[in-house]
Amino acid sequence: MSSVRTSIPGSQECSRNVLGTLVRTGVETPDPIKTTVHGNIPAWISGSLLRNGPGKFEFGNDSYKHWFDGMALVHKFKIEGGQVTYESHYIRSDSYKANSENNRIMVSEFGTLAIPDPCKNSLQPCMSTFEVPELTDNSNDNFVKYKGDYYISADLQYMRRFDPETLESKEKVDWSKFVAVNAATAHPHYGPDGATYNIGTSYNDKGPFYHIIRVPAEKAEPSETLEGAEVLCTIPSMDGVTLSYCHSFSMTEHYLVLLEQPMRLDVKKISEMPGKPIYPGLKWDPSLDTVFHVINKHTGKPFSVKYHAKPLFSFHQINAFEQDGFLLVDLCCSDDGVAIDDFLMKNMLKSGEPRDPVNMSSEISPRRFVFPLNVDDDTPIDQNLNTIPSSLATAIKVSKDKVFCTYENLYSEDLHKYGGMDFPGINYAKFNARPYRYFYGSGSRHLLGDSLLKMDLQGKRLKVWDHPGLFPSEPVFVPSPNATEEDDGVILSVVLTPTKENSSFLLVLDARTFEELGRAEVPVNMPYGFHGVFNSNN
Repeated sequence: MSSVRTSIPGSQECSRNVLGTLVRTGVETPDPIKTTVHGNIPAWISGSLLRNGPGKFEFGNDSYKHWFDGMALVHKFKIEGGQVTYESHYIRSDSYKANSENNRIMVSEFGTLAIPDPCKNSLQPCMSTFEVPELTDNSNDNFVKYKGDYYISADLQYMRRFDPETLESKEKVDWSKFVAVNAATAHPHYGPDGATYNIGTSYNDKGPFYHIIRVPAEKAEPSETLEGAEVLCTIPSMDGVTLSYCHSFSMTEHYLVLLEQPMRLDVKKISEMPGKPIYPGLKWDPSLDTVFHVINKHTGKPFSVKYHAKPLFSFHQINAFEQDGFLLVDLCCSDDGVAIDDFLMKNMLKSGEPRDPVNMSSEISPRRFVFPLNVDDDTPIDQNLNTIPSSLATAIKVSKDKVFCTYENLYSEDLHKYGGMDFPGINYAKFNARPYRYFYGSGSRHLLGDSLLKMDLQGKRLKVWDHPGLFPSEPVFVPSPNATEEDDGVILSVVLTPTKENSSFLLVLDARTFEELGRAEVPVNMPYGFHGVFNSNN
């Protein structure tokens, strides 16, 4: 259980205002600019790294209260023949346009309440001529594909179709026009048949519900968006009153796994205040179990047995697969729900000091749960059903339809010095929903990612790229042409240097050795973002 560390000597401390520099408003670079390449960027890499995230945090005298609120700014690093160009565009969402036209925050976001314009109340001439949307369409989280088209998305009711070549914002798409949901997650899964799966949520006078959504692979007509989307099954909330915070889920060859966690959204409170922020309605309830719902993705039928665990919080799930009658689910999670509070702007701006490495309850780290698939009336109670050799996870049937599970840590103790791990990624095309060996992620001693990590599940060995004062984004794996090994490829990450102006760069690592191959320096300042995708030209 050793680690390999690539770094340069120096202090791990950062200035107090480092996070404030990382979440400052970015400036658009609408025309492609050349970068300065150092080292060697492999010539076989042909395509674009697209990045999405919050980029604008104020309009006029109004400022956003939460990091999740910033207006979507997309970045494009086009890589061809060892050279790189860069450009960026703000997404022209309805929210962005209303805010820009009025030079103030007109639409409430996740953590920020839009205060009504006094001019509208008095019907004075300064009233906006732009129709202000009731709900935000600020899709600042991820890039997703449905029926071959790219969309920018967040955990919202709306997505926006998007041109990955021109970065042009296209039509807004309302999930509720196709399936009966009020929102869907920003992290769908893609099946081998080309279909896309997602988790949607809804609430009505009968209570809150989760919905398993399947979007077919093909379009019937070129202009079609989500036509043909269907709800495979509907699952009521476990308490009938609140909804779990739902950002990602797991998929295997035959099953989908919905994580219902104790970070709860009071939907009645939110529904009574349309157009209000989500954050005030969220509450961490440690009295609740975490519940995993397993659904057969072919029949749409959920298991009657539910898999329970102690309270945990998770943004991102890593991978899941079936093995010898068990379902193995890997995710990054913590033991409490403080992570969302941590990303309030007031908390991010007040200090750039590293978090206390002794207090690990809030540390997000990779864990594995093992769920027995064949549980029936004859299954014995009060004994560990996990018979996978060397697995430390447990699964104990405690009643007819309840199995209580404990997890196995997918890391050794050396991970703690990097602040845990989140923003996980794998060789998705070849190993999603299959047994795998490697995953990649971000260490975060300073709340935002400040190191790149590679975990080898054989021995839980860690490789690290760690340079003081540098803040790399989520690692994106790109396989080599004709690759035969799981980690044969490169890792792409955008690295920010908050203590220096105009010194961001695209980093290219050998995914196998985790050593730097090259970098492309970009003479602009960028805000720290969320997620990215590599769009290949091949």
